[in-house]
Amino acid sequence: MSNRESRHLMVPEGLDGMRVDAALAKLLGISRTVAAELAQAGDVLVDGAVVGKSDRLAADTWLDVTLPAAPEPLLPKAEPVEGMDILHSDDDIIVVNKPVGVAAHPTVGWEGPSVIGGLAAAGYRISTSGPPERKGIVQRLDVGTSGGMVVAASERAYTVLKRAFRDRSVTKTYHALVQGHPDPLQGTIEAPIGRHPSAGWRFAVTTDGKHSVTHYNTLEAFREATLLEIHLETGRTHQIRVHFSALHHPCCGDPMYGSDPALSARLGLDRQWLHAVSLGFTHPADGRYVEFHAPYPDDLQGALDVLRQG
Repeated sequence: MSNRESRHLMVPEGLDGMRVDAALAKLLGISRTVAAELAQAGDVLVDGAVVGKSDRLAADTWLDVTLPAAPEPLLPKAEPVEGMDILHSDDDIIVVNKPVGVAAHPTVGWEGPSVIGGLAAAGYRISTSGPPERKGIVQRLDVGTSGGMVVAASERAYTVLKRAFRDRSVTKTYHALVQGHPDPLQGTIEAPIGRHPSAGWRFAVTTDGKHSVTHYNTLEAFREATLLEIHLETGRTHQIRVHFSALHHPCCGDPMYGSDPALSARLGLDRQWLHAVSLGFTHPADGRYVEFHAPYPDDLQGALDVLRQG
C-alpha cells in the first residue's frame, strides 16, 4: 500500500513563467533534483496534463504533484552487544564503553550491532527525543573506534547534552598509538578537513575543508611508535586519524590512512589504535561535573604490551 502524498495547488503570480523544477522547489521545499525526477516520472500535472521539468508554468493554473513515499525509519534491532560494558547509568544518562565493530545507531547499509540496540535489549530506557533511528544519541564514535560514549536516558538529558556537545563544553579525551615520534612532543594541529578529492569514503586535510583543531601530548614513546593523549577542540569525522596521517604519523593499525602493515601485524592489530578514554560533562540533573573513564580493550592493551617488551 503506497504512502505517497498528493498536493493540489494553484500556481501563484510570482511563479508565472518559471520552469517546473524550479517552481516546485520553491513551492514545496524540495530540491530541484527531486522536482526534476518527479516531472520525469509523470508525477507533475498542470490542469490535468503531464508536464516536463523544463516546461514553463502559467499563473492561476492548477498544479497536481504526487510526492515520493517517505522512507521507512531505520529502527534499531534490540540485540545484545557482546563486550559493551555499562560504566554508569541513572535516570538521565547511560555511559557505555563501546566495543570496536559496533555503531552508535543504525545507518543505511549497516547490518551490525548498535549501542542503541544493545541498550534496548538490556532493558534500558532511552530518551524518545531525536530521529527514530537516533533516539537518545547525543554523540557518536566511529564503528572502528572503541571507548566511552554517553546516551541520553531522559528528554531533559537529551536537550542539555545536545547543547553541551554543540557548544564544545564536553571534555573528550582520546588515547592514540601513532607511528614514529611526533615533533614537537606536545602541540596543536590546526588544519581544515574535508572529503578526500579522489576517495569519497576517506577524509583529508583540504584547503576548503572545515576548521579542525586537535591538541596532543606524548604519554609514552617507544622505538617504533608513540602513545598520545588527545583533546579535540572540534569533532570532525576521522579527525584524529586524518590529522596524524597528514603529519606522517598515522594511527597504528589504520591502513586507510597509511599505517605500516608489518607493524600492525607485529602488534596484533586489525583496526586503528584509537580509544575514547574519558568523557566529562555537567550532569543534566543537578549541574555537578562528572567524568567517566573507559579502560582499554584487550587488543589495544596487547599492542602496548608488545611494544613495552621491546
